Amino acid sequence: MKKVLFATSEAVPFIKTGGLADVAGSLPRYFNKDEFDVRVIVPKYMCIEQRWKDKMEYVNHFYMDLSWRQQYVGILQTRYKGITYYFIDNEYYFAGFSPYGYIHEDIEKFAFYSKAVLSCLKVIDFRPDIIHCNDWETALIPVYLKDSFSNDEFYRGIKTVISIHNLKFQGRWDIKKTKDITGLSADFFKPDKLEAYGDANYLKGGIAYSDIIATVSKTYSEEIKTPYFGEGLDGLIKARQGSLYGIINGIDYESYNPLTDPYIPHKYGVSSFKWSRVKNKIKLQEKLGLDVGKNKFLIGIVSRLTEQKGFDLIGAVMDDLCSNQDLQMIVLGTGEEQYENMFRHYEWKYPKQIKACIYFSEELSREMYAASDAFLMPSLFEPCGLSQLISLRYGCVPIVRETGGLKDTVEPYNEYEKTGTGFSFTNYNANDMLSVIYYARSIYIEKKRDWNKIIERGMKKDFSWEKSAKEYEALYNMLTPWL
Repeated sequence: MKKVLFATSEAVPFIKTGGLADVAGSLPRYFNKDEFDVRVIVPKYMCIEQRWKDKMEYVNHFYMDLSWRQQYVGILQTRYKGITYYFIDNEYYFAGFSPYGYIHEDIEKFAFYSKAVLSCLKVIDFRPDIIHCNDWETALIPVYLKDSFSNDEFYRGIKTVISIHNLKFQGRWDIKKTKDITGLSADFFKPDKLEAYGDANYLKGGIAYSDIIATVSKTYSEEIKTPYFGEGLDGLIKARQGSLYGIINGIDYESYNPLTDPYIPHKYGVSSFKWSRVKNKIKLQEKLGLDVGKNKFLIGIVSRLTEQKGFDLIGAVMDDLCSNQDLQMIVLGTGEEQYENMFRHYEWKYPKQIKACIYFSEELSREMYAASDAFLMPSLFEPCGLSQLISLRYGCVPIVRETGGLKDTVEPYNEYEKTGTGFSFTNYNANDMLSVIYYARSIYIEKKRDWNKIIERGMKKDFSWEKSAKEYEALYNMLTPWL
């Protein structure tokens, strides 16, 4: 049986700020348990809810050298849905109201965490064949394996995979200070290793030293080889393209199931969505104070409000969209102040058409997926995206820009061949997006039978974790063929 340790800075249900937590909390459960022993290790943040802390059991503790410092490392564990979760405890590093803070603090925090992950393996008596790292927060694990741990027989032969969930975030800081924090020798801070444009770069180190580099969609794995998407690392990624793989994320089909979802008022499946979705739509319109009407074209957006998500395009055409009285939009999420205020402004200007919910509610998000006619996601770039997968599952037709995982998961509608699961546009251009929204609306109004077929095809698609897990299993088997 192959042993895999999934190292991550967050995982549902314990702590979540983004899609990484969904991956780390869901994917390990879907591996073949007869062939793989997959366990997860996470920091024990002070901001984890007490109900989860109460389930953690103390395992052991020790002290670890981190450069010139000696730091406490506590280990706790719990079982959740058949998976063992370990938690690294240190109140100095993991205090605060959020997993992440100022970058200079996070640089030291995740250097400690990366070294503690390796140091605790003997203590928990678990020697993984593969350590699967995720994003820059765990990217020093492959580096430390080649450094101070390489002389220990216990660690020899451990393979590493690093998944890039978003290349934009790399863990960059001053080289001199990073040397002092990590305890790594100057040899590691060269242009072919951790140095990048005069700074230390954790993610670059992880890419350079990992045996396999994975991204969360096939298209994104190709995009990041180019300067536009490569965030300054495209040269290194091209140099390592023989070890680069793209595997699309999945979603938890048990949790995201319109037949059983406790948050939606009228439940439905592929054969019963027509009237149930109309009822959900009317109920949501009433709840949020929008004009009520089953023929209104209701667009939903559930997102972090950041530049990456394409909100500049939406802002450029919002008055054009709202000139059509039959078009409505609900926005749910928080983020950059300029976008929060932009949607507040348009809600004030068009109160019966626009609803800006500048907060996050799991209940409201599910209601929106189950009620909205279309889901708008015009991202500047999108490594994978989970929202479009959820919208397909719930019969909410996605309208997306063809980038990253959006291109891989949403098949554009072809009215002549009667194929497709959504609508898409290629260029990052507001007028192109506007044209596609109007086109989708025309199909919704004039060709209702075709629209329902789009919904049906989307709901029948399989983006569950079972499929993705099999691809990761193949990757692990390729990496350790002798086991």
